[in-house]
Amino acid sequence: MADDAWTGKDKAQHFVASALLAAAGSEYAKHQHINGSSSAGIGLLFSLSIGAGKEAYDSRPSGSGWSWKDFSWDLAGAATGYTLWTLSQ
Repeated sequence: MADDAWTGKDKAQHFVASALLAAAGSEYAKHQHINGSSSAGIGLLFSLSIGAGKEAYDSRPSGSGWSWKDFSWDLAGAATGYTLWTLSQ
């Protein structure tokens, strides 16, 4: 497990990247002719999958360790991207 703070540049990067991935994943699913609510769900899960993958990568022996704080910021960013994309439709 990582021993990190709740704030910092790293957390902002997790938030913004997750928001962008959720919105981009939702838009991509929409272009694949998947309906709106399903598209948004796909985008949300896409973003969270990338975040979980990043934390799994950090959990390797030479990594910094799994950070629930990072993943919490990923979740907040993904929810924001999901919400903004949904509101834009």
